[in-house]
Amino acid sequence: MTDRPVSGKWFEELTEGLVMQHVIRRTITEADNIGFTTMTMNPAWLHLDADYAANETEFGKPLVNSLLTLSLAVGISVHETTLGTTVANLGFEESVFPAPVFHGDTIRVETEVLKRRASSSRPNQGVVTFEHRVFNQDDVLVCRTVRNALMLCHPGGG
Repeated sequence: MTDRPVSGKWFEELTEGLVMQHVIRRTITEADNIGFTTMTMNPAWLHLDADYAANETEFGKPLVNSLLTLSLAVGISVHETTLGTTVANLGFEESVFPAPVFHGDTIRVETEVLKRRASSSRPNQGVVTFEHRVFNQDDVLVCRTVRNALMLCHPGGG
């Protein structure tokens, strides 16, 4: 283990019911959406073609790629949840997108610890289930995801 400073929480600190309002917010730009969408090889017109979105969709303008929103949900949370204290992301149980995100929307994220358990096979580690909730500038829920992470216990025993 290195002596790098950590800002994430150790397994012992991630108690069920803990809710964190993350400090970082992010305005999503057209460049963000186009860059992410093309980098991930997604050719969907809904994200890339303003004329198509304006004339052929109910939204009237391009949608931000939902996987960009999901990535930002986790990324924004890292500083206050898992930076320096995680072993691995174990997977996502559920991800939903109840409202669209558009270029120029500013998102914020809150994270709740839903459950946690000590690892039965890895001493000094535990599994934590996080729910990340993403809201736009109007406080509309635009994404909710539940994920599991393998977390380190505090090196000094907590």
